Amino acid sequence: MNKLGRTNLTEELLNWIGVTKHPHRFGGVEFRLNETEIGHLHGNHLFDILLSTSERDRWIKEGRASPHHMYPDSGWVSIYLITEEDIAYAIEIARAKYDQLKSKGE
Repeated sequence: MNKLGRTNLTEELLNWIGVTKHPHRFGGVEFRLNETEIGHLHGNHLFDILLSTSERDRWIKEGRASPHHMYPDSGWVSIYLITEEDIAYAIEIARAKYDQLKSKGE
């Protein structure tokens, strides 16, 4: 995958009101709404998001995300950014997390 996918994902997230980009503690970049992480990118090919158990299970069941690459039994999911469809899934899941955070007043 080229940098276009990462650029499209990054540009989309940064277009949302209040979202900022920061270095991630394990490498890559993370996206935050205020001080709460929405998700983070590792390189150009892997996007991770922390979700509730029910949301995690739903996205995995729908085939839009995979269990986390390092901690498969956690609330984290991984989205491998291989195709444009994968990027669309990453945006969709990140938007759901963003909307949830906004509704909580974060």
